[in-house]
Amino acid sequence: MDLKQFEADNSGSCRLASLIPDVCRTEDCCLGVDEAGRGPVLGPMVYGICFCPVSKKEELKNLKVADSKTLNEAERENLFQKLDEAKNYVGWALQILSPNMISTSMLQRTKYNLNALSHDTAIGLIQYALDSGVQLKEVYVDTVGPAEKYEEKLSQRFPGIQVTVRPKADSLFPVVSAASICAKVARDRVVKGWNFAEDLGEMDTDYGSGYPNDPKTKEWLLKYLDPVFGYPQFVRFSWSTAQTLMDSKAVTVNWDDDEEDGEKAAQRQNNRSMLSYFSASAEGDRAQQTHRFFTERRLKSLKAL
Repeated sequence: MDLKQFEADNSGSCRLASLIPDVCRTEDCCLGVDEAGRGPVLGPMVYGICFCPVSKKEELKNLKVADSKTLNEAERENLFQKLDEAKNYVGWALQILSPNMISTSMLQRTKYNLNALSHDTAIGLIQYALDSGVQLKEVYVDTVGPAEKYEEKLSQRFPGIQVTVRPKADSLFPVVSAASICAKVARDRVVKGWNFAEDLGEMDTDYGSGYPNDPKTKEWLLKYLDPVFGYPQFVRFSWSTAQTLMDSKAVTVNWDDDEEDGEKAAQRQNNRSMLSYFSASAEGDRAQQTHRFFTERRLKSLKAL
């Protein structure tokens, strides 16, 4: 599993995939879909698919694949190695969704929630397998949201393929367990080797599990909260845990909006609104000394032009 493509730019989304076994292009195949890292406030969410010929289901089962959440890291790595060694009949693909991509999607003007993002990612991976020539006949998916509605949605999107969506599918179907292992191994490796784009000095990488209720994770979030710029891109700033800490610990910024005049809101909280920096200054402001950043670059306030 080569993560160099994602490590080169960990601010967006990246797809990784194995080679497609020749047998998967000639025989009817089954495919499993699962994810890793849906709940954590730190790190990416990784969606994975794993596929093999229907005739090889028993061989896949004999590899002793299991729900990745019931395994420790060493066991997951060992099972991924076995899947990789079975590359003559097993294939996989991953979509790594960065924390930044998840948060900007969820907070954009037209809301794009995590369920919709998850559905679209799973659909994209199934379509990738079909486009790659995999002869899909059966698809098994660990549900996101109501299982019946999700199954109906996928069945309409992929007519001719038998779709089964179940809660805890990763503990029911070995091909979903295999997808779960691929996704979890990728997330573990990405988190462990995360390349921080921000200059944070000597980093403390003991951030616990990444889940909001983990004391180590909370401690790390408090330690690396910048009062002006917020969090590094390793943090999903759309999560309520991060937002609550920013609201209570970071500098307050007042934006003009339709609900309340920004100037009035700023005055009420003894702050300046963003708009005040683009309007004519009060008499008292004119006496303030301009910061050298502006004078060295011969930059002037909009009111002086």
